[in-house]
Amino acid sequence: MNVREFDYDLPTELIAQHPPARRASSRLMVLHRQERRWEHRRFHDLLRYLKPGDMLVLNDTRVLPARLVGRRRTGGLVRCLLVEERERGCWQALLEARGRLHPGEEIDFGEGATGELVGHAEAGGWWLRFSSPQSGDLLARIGRAPLPPYIKRPKLNDPFRLEDLRRYQTVFARRPGAIAAPTAGLHFSPGMLHRLRQAGIIQAAITLHVGVGTFQPIRAQRVEEHHMHREWVSVPGETASAIHSARARGGQLVACGTTVVRALESSVHDGILAPFTGFTELFITPGCRFQVVDALLTNFHLPRSTLLVLVSAFAGREFILKAYAEAVRLRYRFYSYGDAMLIL
Repeated sequence: MNVREFDYDLPTELIAQHPPARRASSRLMVLHRQERRWEHRRFHDLLRYLKPGDMLVLNDTRVLPARLVGRRRTGGLVRCLLVEERERGCWQALLEARGRLHPGEEIDFGEGATGELVGHAEAGGWWLRFSSPQSGDLLARIGRAPLPPYIKRPKLNDPFRLEDLRRYQTVFARRPGAIAAPTAGLHFSPGMLHRLRQAGIIQAAITLHVGVGTFQPIRAQRVEEHHMHREWVSVPGETASAIHSARARGGQLVACGTTVVRALESSVHDGILAPFTGFTELFITPGCRFQVVDALLTNFHLPRSTLLVLVSAFAGREFILKAYAEAVRLRYRFYSYGDAMLIL
């Protein structure tokens, strides 16, 4: 398929720049695949569409404060996104600066934290070694939420730093390792999760540490030629067992986000969901036969993105694009801090 088939027009003012005042107050567009129709609700109306015995699977990855801003010796700014820690204090980093960067160059990140450019990383970017090997403590002091570039923030003295560190994180985040949020989960408040449990909705968790590949656009002309960056996944035995039990009782499995879909579908072997820990490069495209997921809770995604391709595989490309056009017409909020969609 040509990547242009997954394009659409979006006014820039519909790209949400800040989270809603309350997590569960966002809008919810409900798509019914069989009837090819949709409804407009609020996120707290999710309970209307779930029944006792259904299972909601969440991604419990925790977002690292992986975005930094530093200064070169020349005084020029360097924007930095930490991707993966190779060893204590040494990270693969994507850097953006004016002028050419050089091995051995030192960058001052403030608060007494400096980093040295060791050399180019094989997977892209640089190896950046911090003066302190205690990366967790360092990031807590100087790190920012790794917001995607369409969310605009000041390069220096960001007044929204603390708000973003809190809100670009799910309330059920547990296992640190992501450099982007599983955004469908941002809508849940503790109260909302409690009401779901009271209503008999089973909750289980997987982990997929979201990396740079999830939100990158497809640059190949043919969708099938795109290669996903690998991401680390864990589907625990207790989650796999709970899913088998719920489905045996007739419950539907609702994936909270595209990351959950990829984690679960990556864990199917010989047609059976099994515990799995490792890396996935699964790219879900139209024609995929979903073997685990019955319903999908997700956000609105960028044009020409692997995420839009995934939801199109789940609900049909034409239906999804028509729904997106309706969401634009009704001025839904788009992308990471935006509104939600439930596909049944």
